[in-house]
Amino acid sequence: MNKLALAVAAVVVVLAWAAPASAADGTNILVGGAAGAGIVILGAGFGIGKIGSSAVESMARQPEVAGNIQTGMIISAALIEGVTLFALIVCIIHGGM
Repeated sequence: MNKLALAVAAVVVVLAWAAPASAADGTNILVGGAAGAGIVILGAGFGIGKIGSSAVESMARQPEVAGNIQTGMIISAALIEGVTLFALIVCIIHGGM
């Protein structure tokens, strides 16, 4: 079992355990919003890290197209950050209800 699958399984277990315990006092919405925001940030970090590592590797293999690769990398990272910001706002709005 790889590390990512183990981390996802751990998050699911913690959330499944915390939801019934916090349902009595009404804090389960806050836990869900915070957990959602954490998962969004982890996903964005993995995605941008993968883009960066692939871009650097391809620039090392073909230095003559480094400018094009860098432009594509920046555009891709900006799109990921935009989606991440939207998802964080959704988590904050639904977590605060």
